[in-house]
Amino acid sequence: MKKIASKAIVMTLLATSLTGCIGQMGTSQLVTKANLSAVDNRYGRAGLFMLLSPVYGIAATADLFIFNTIEFWTGKNPITGKSPAVADTPVDAIFKVNGQLDPSLTTVPLASVQNSDIFAASFRQVDERTLEMNVVYQSGEQAVLRGERAGDDVEFYLDGEFITAVSIAELSQYASNQA
Repeated sequence: MKKIASKAIVMTLLATSLTGCIGQMGTSQLVTKANLSAVDNRYGRAGLFMLLSPVYGIAATADLFIFNTIEFWTGKNPITGKSPAVADTPVDAIFKVNGQLDPSLTTVPLASVQNSDIFAASFRQVDERTLEMNVVYQSGEQAVLRGERAGDDVEFYLDGEFITAVSIAELSQYASNQA
């Protein structure tokens, strides 16, 4: 009888633990941040990653079986402090992208600001509902990213071409998740 009860308890614990495997992986993020902060060199970071590989494994295991489970059941990750839980995030993307865009506009054009060909960038408030970012490249080319408030949404345009519309609530949620 004790053997059956023990098996049932172990299976119940495993079943509830594995429900939280989708999560923010906060402990793993902390280890990665420590790695990236310790050395400012790709080879040093790779070497440190190899040395820390057992720590990454322990952090990922703790995330999968402890912290992501807590996040699943409480709706908030105890390490990052962010909510909603990943499991509660809607299937729709935060940003709704115009599917008719040229493929060159669907990837980030700047791998790094340090290595970019941007000469200068400036912001200006056009009116109470419009903000523009003017970018000047080393080649002399220019681009304008404009955000216009339209009711409860902000519509984004690149050089006058519509890119996406995002609700103010989604932007607020995104900003709080980044903080």
